Amino acid sequence: MQPLLKKFGMKGSPMGIEQVREFLKSWGKDKEIIEFDVSSATVDLAARALNTKPERIAKTLSFQKGDVPILIVTAGNMKIDNRKYKIEYGCKAHMLAADEVRERIGHEVGGVCPFGVKENVEIYLDVSLKNYDVIYPACGSSNSAIKLNSKELEEMVKPLKWVDVCKSK
Repeated sequence: MQPLLKKFGMKGSPMGIEQVREFLKSWGKDKEIIEFDVSSATVDLAARALNTKPERIAKTLSFQKGDVPILIVTAGNMKIDNRKYKIEYGCKAHMLAADEVRERIGHEVGGVCPFGVKENVEIYLDVSLKNYDVIYPACGSSNSAIKLNSKELEEMVKPLKWVDVCKSK
């Protein structure tokens, strides 16, 4: 348990948050990144750091679809529904291993977000995000977030499409 806590206590790669800061600058949002003195690497930790409900945390999940890495951004209280995933993508859900995430996506586990990712990454937004007027995605480190609404997120990350691949926890 201690290595896991230690891992989530890390700030993450400075490169990750700087990539995100640069990405957000083009939207005039780079100054809106919230950085915490505590970890926000999990939905529960982020909700505590932001003093909000877990469902308002925009959780970014990393998968491998054939040869292509994909990100699915969901509301924090949602879980991938394997049946829906298979119908949507035509394959079984295969999450990237923690050691593959940085290489394939461009961010460390705990700070994965849809901003400033590698070029070959496909991004999808789950419809669960539309249930909330305010959501908080991470910003490339395990102690950061930004306050957005789903429309802003959509405009900024230009997802391939909105999907419905989740079920409530």
